[in-house]
Amino acid sequence: MSRTRILVTGFEPFADESINPSEIVVRRLTGSLERGDVELVTAILPVSFRRAKDFVKTLLREHKPEIAMALGLAPGTQCIRVERVALNLMDARIPDNDGVKPEDEPIEPGAPTAYLATIPVKKIVRKLTEKGIPAVVSNTAGTYVCNLVFYELLHHGYTYGYPLRAGFIHLPYLPEQAAKKEPHSVPPSMSLELMIKAVKVVIESVVSEDTTGQKPRLE
Repeated sequence: MSRTRILVTGFEPFADESINPSEIVVRRLTGSLERGDVELVTAILPVSFRRAKDFVKTLLREHKPEIAMALGLAPGTQCIRVERVALNLMDARIPDNDGVKPEDEPIEPGAPTAYLATIPVKKIVRKLTEKGIPAVVSNTAGTYVCNLVFYELLHHGYTYGYPLRAGFIHLPYLPEQAAKKEPHSVPPSMSLELMIKAVKVVIESVVSEDTTGQKPRLE
């Protein structure tokens, strides 16, 4: 029986955060999704435009996953955000962890302006909400390093034929992060257990889809 290879990535902490829920979720997933028809590959990416781009390309060339799911933190979001659009744009509000702050720069010069996710975005949101997990379809992954990784996954799929399906999930703060913010402006948060459950639902939903011959759609 052939196995579906799935790449799942998270990010290291950035800005003034000491932790990143996407990193913790990915580390907790390791080993928990292994089964006869699934092979899970995980990685923690740097919050660096240059290094994340190189790392993602290396991971894809080395592992050639059929499915790639990237996770990231979206401060202030109230729920799981299933991203639909990746833009060919780097425009940073704050510097990355290398101190780089690009403005109005393409990720891949000459490549398409945008790609649509190749995971079943609306189906995933429905499944999440059916299981009592707050979730929405999001039409912007921003223009920071999260969007860069999302774009690179889709661009690689369109160019080389793998991953067949790729998507990006934005996570809220963990409660311990939210608790450290100013009392008059405490942001929304979600428990680690619920985030892990949500990501498992996402992966199971994607695995259940027929991926034969699927390529990223241009937008």
